[in-house]
Amino acid sequence: MYSIQVDDNIIVGIKEIEVDIVMPHEKVLLDKKEILKNNLKYKDEYLIISTILVCSNSNMIIDGHHRYAALKELGYKKIPVTLINYFSDKIMTDKDNSLLKEDIIKHSETGNLYEPKSTKHLIFCNESKKWHPITLVSSLYNLSLK
Repeated sequence: MYSIQVDDNIIVGIKEIEVDIVMPHEKVLLDKKEILKNNLKYKDEYLIISTILVCSNSNMIIDGHHRYAALKELGYKKIPVTLINYFSDKIMTDKDNSLLKEDIIKHSETGNLYEPKSTKHLIFCNESKKWHPITLVSSLYNLSLK
């Protein structure tokens, strides 16, 4: 259950995948990543974290760069992801849809990363008929400790 209502074909699945096959498209803010790392490394038995949104075709991170970087640096081999049908017309790269999804993926594949927070992906809610931050389709996930 998500806090917004989206088309059934947008969310492909939720699972753990190898951290090394995921590709960022943006750099991270180091202080934000370090805060996350510090919060994550002091967990006892459970690590409950929001899934990282990933394109189901390319494995590019759509949302969750800081979570990805923190988990990778902490030595996690698998990370929780929500696989997304990124090319749905119900997903925009920002409020003006100013970046092409194909270009974002190319940047990701070549390692030519955008500056932090360059994209602000939005998703259309069928109920409110408004665009919302895509992070709202992340799920809470109980990740096994390393």
